[in-house]
Amino acid sequence: MAPDRNGSPHRLIVLMDANALMIPAQFRVDIFDELRSLIGAYELFVLQEVVDELKGLARGKGRDGTAARHALMLAERCTTVECGETTGTVDDHIIGFARSNGCLVLTNDRGLRNRLLADKIPVISLKGQKKLDIIRK
Repeated sequence: MAPDRNGSPHRLIVLMDANALMIPAQFRVDIFDELRSLIGAYELFVLQEVVDELKGLARGKGRDGTAARHALMLAERCTTVECGETTGTVDDHIIGFARSNGCLVLTNDRGLRNRLLADKIPVISLKGQKKLDIIRK
């Protein structure tokens, strides 16, 4: 197992939201290389609800539809997990999963980012439309 950036042999868990998986198509940023540079070893997870959300967006036309179709291909590189919740929004499920599993969350959604930070969950977000950065509160 490859060490993380601090030399620790464990891998950090990064939970992806739909917006994060659309970053490569929208901003031409390789999120996988950026994550490796930022945190070292990591494991990517995506909730089934996020995949379902992307499938809905992928049926659309234009830039968002194209980005969502690309995001679905990228989601295949992640471990898809069930959240276990039956009520609430996808954002609620992301927050609950991150809280209970000690995940970092990769998102470019300002509302979700603010909710995560208010809950003291570290967020990885796009900085300057060029690279990823960790935000902690």
